[in-house]
Amino acid sequence: MQLSKQVAFHKTMGDPTRIKIVYLLASESLHVGAIAGKLGLTAPTISHHLTKLKECNLVYSRREKNTVYYYLNKKVLRHHGNVLNQFAQEEKGESVMSEKLLKEKQKVKNNFLEKNGRIKNIPSQQKKKLFILEHMVEGLKVGEKYPEKDLNEYIQQFHEDYATLRREFIIHQFMYRENGIYEVNPREMWASSKLYE
Repeated sequence: MQLSKQVAFHKTMGDPTRIKIVYLLASESLHVGAIAGKLGLTAPTISHHLTKLKECNLVYSRREKNTVYYYLNKKVLRHHGNVLNQFAQEEKGESVMSEKLLKEKQKVKNNFLEKNGRIKNIPSQQKKKLFILEHMVEGLKVGEKYPEKDLNEYIQQFHEDYATLRREFIIHQFMYRENGIYEVNPREMWASSKLYE
């Protein structure tokens, strides 16, 4: 989940009327007039708030004959809740993860890393690859800018194919690149963070 989407969601939800609309739609789909009646507001006011909620995919609409009904997108709401929950569970920058997942991650590291920390071979299975990429990125500092040359040197400590691994960092949201400078993304954006949800 991109940070900008998180910010947009929380800005949208920072309004009491929108929170009330979400609360109403959590139990049933409603049309504008019904929502306006329940909240004691005008239909145009409700339409304005519903437009804002639709912009961040929290609400969607369906036409039934001549009436448009609004529904709560519970999947999107759950996702944003999970991200917040992850923040709450973070301890010194490391997510609290289940013991099973910790053991699984350790097993992957044992199988794919040599004693000196170098990667024997890049895993082809997605989940295992994400564990190895996460292990590598954890050695980089959040907020620090890395020129491509410096990042290549860092990656070469693990594996000679720095170009592939550098690309994997970008593809799986571990890092972002701008004008040849690389930075570590916030942990909740990493593709591997979804494994812990």
